[in-house]
Amino acid sequence: MDSEGTFDARGTRSNPVPRPARPPVAPGIPAIPGHAPTTRPAVAEWLRTPRPAAEPGVWRLGHRARPEEEPELVPARRLFAGALIALLSGWLLWSLLWNGYLGRYWIWPLLVLTPDSWRSDPPVWATASYVYYAIVGGALLVFFARIGHVPEIWQRYVLRSDKLPAAPPPRPDADPADWPDLRSAGLLDAAQSLSEATRSGALGDVDYARIRRAWQGVHARPDRLAAFTDTVRKHGAAACAHPSGLRDLPVRTATHDLATAQVKIGTAVDDERNPYARRTTGVALEPALLGTSLLAVGPSGSGKSVRLVRPVVESMSLLALANRAAVVAVTAYGTGLAPDDAFDLVIGVGRPDSTHDLDLYGGAEDPDEAARVLAEALVGDLAATLPGGDSRRAATALAQLIGPYQCVHDHFPAVPELRELLGGAPAAVGVLRTALEAAGEAAQLRELDARERQSARADDIGVLLAERIAFLDRPAFAEFFRTDGGGRQFSLRAIEHPLRVRIDLPERGHAEASRIVARLVLAQFNEAALTRSDRSLFACLVLDDATYTVTADSVRAVQRLRSANAGVLFALRTLEDVPEPLRGPLLGAVGCRMAFAGLAPWDGGRFAEAWGTEWVQTRDVTNRQIISDEPLTKALHMMRRLVTGKAATAEAVTVREVERARWSASDLAHAVPAGHAVLSLTTVRGEHAPPLLVDLRT
Repeated sequence: MDSEGTFDARGTRSNPVPRPARPPVAPGIPAIPGHAPTTRPAVAEWLRTPRPAAEPGVWRLGHRARPEEEPELVPARRLFAGALIALLSGWLLWSLLWNGYLGRYWIWPLLVLTPDSWRSDPPVWATASYVYYAIVGGALLVFFARIGHVPEIWQRYVLRSDKLPAAPPPRPDADPADWPDLRSAGLLDAAQSLSEATRSGALGDVDYARIRRAWQGVHARPDRLAAFTDTVRKHGAAACAHPSGLRDLPVRTATHDLATAQVKIGTAVDDERNPYARRTTGVALEPALLGTSLLAVGPSGSGKSVRLVRPVVESMSLLALANRAAVVAVTAYGTGLAPDDAFDLVIGVGRPDSTHDLDLYGGAEDPDEAARVLAEALVGDLAATLPGGDSRRAATALAQLIGPYQCVHDHFPAVPELRELLGGAPAAVGVLRTALEAAGEAAQLRELDARERQSARADDIGVLLAERIAFLDRPAFAEFFRTDGGGRQFSLRAIEHPLRVRIDLPERGHAEASRIVARLVLAQFNEAALTRSDRSLFACLVLDDATYTVTADSVRAVQRLRSANAGVLFALRTLEDVPEPLRGPLLGAVGCRMAFAGLAPWDGGRFAEAWGTEWVQTRDVTNRQIISDEPLTKALHMMRRLVTGKAATAEAVTVREVERARWSASDLAHAVPAGHAVLSLTTVRGEHAPPLLVDLRT
């Protein structure tokens, strides 16, 4: 149970799991000089905070449901004026009754209901009379107070809605800090140990989520019960630890709730465009939403990396430490997405100080599979212009070379060898042919012969493949993408482990190579996520800059990730960085769409089309001022204007249903304030949340 979620990777080159170079960070100690120490919530109170069920994307920690429709509130000026007039009217009526100007009929019930003997006893009669007067006066007060909306004034201005009543203490058998599930299962010693660690602060929120994950594994496999009990008894709050030994991140920049696996990214704005029930509520992301994949589009400086990508990567890293997720973040070198200590593995493509190499073939053993993934990386962005409209010919050409090469050398060719073979270098092809003839591999010889015949055609795809792979055959990558077993290679097949991986691309000096590597990682991730046998971990790929990364095959694969407990976050500056035929399919393939402030109108048009229209009720009001020559009517109109602040008018109201865009292209381009974004969400179960204007700064 100490290695929960870190079982064998089933033949991939990712066993043993890579571990961080630095030792575990003690809670409360800064991991990086100059950074604030790790922050943790008070776990006992955090566990007791209610988390009611809510719509997709609602921050559930301490959430209070709002009504579906906005109540019709009376304006404050009219409310106080009406209350004053009502109370003055009540006081006037009571004065008239008390002084007998309206007769003595109102005391008849007192005379009828009291015996005659009380009237001969002055003290008794005085007491009964004043009790009756109090009842009548109180009834008048209540009546006129309700007419003047005094209770609404009390609720609105005295009992503030933002003052939450204190939550009742949980029952002893239902206090989550006491681990009732373990107690009900008879694990009293383990429950007592964890309860003491929870109340003392030794157990953090990551520890709670990790141990809960292990306990769920016990439910799935009861044979692990003894190992779980023994681990908790020995290690307490550190039980079932992550392979790195870490129990928290060195730095947190976002607000997390690991009990629901949510990360808060902002607050729904109190704006008429947002549904009333969602206004002022927190907006959060979680695996159930990211499992449908997310597309975020916004110009540089709009906040994609700081206010979206960084919180998501941080959340996935925390879930990985809880043995509940695996995350691979792809970013340009030097962007500072997160400190190195927040990852188990940092791969600097083309950097000599990188501790690991990236497997060019994604851990594949079948030549056809390896060729298909590599072809997607090399020419996937040009597939629409290739013969056949896809990369199948490119995959076939690669398979005709790497298959024979593997047969002779027991491994796939490295970048220099593959470039020579694709270019048809006589020496390289001759050596390969001689080795195949010596080994008696007739089938592989037929593959090589077919490749040589195709290379003689004017439209041979091998020329384009050789040009593309030349971007990787540079001195900076000489010690990278090795296939001879040297170095420490990382394969995307390792997402069966709860790993935190960051891949830094050399965007500044090798832009085209960076895009090829980004497409390679995306293709390998899709292949690994869809073919892994253990899908209990949520696998997340984060592309901080997905420029020229999206291909037709990757769009189709993203749609299938929902059933594989995996998802991809695409961040783009503009949809123009996606091939034109794929812009619509990409918006349709992802379940979550996010448009940041500063979006171009043509990009806004794509989002507006994806979000569609809705039926809304419009009211056309025509006001006509009423002018009267009668003195009494003039006086009444003046009093009305004094109370309401408006002239006396006659209104003609026309109500109709019209269809309009939820967010138009112009609104997305010009009406979204800085630091805001419009976000729509979909869960893996198909639940939807309409586009919401979100303040990402709160």
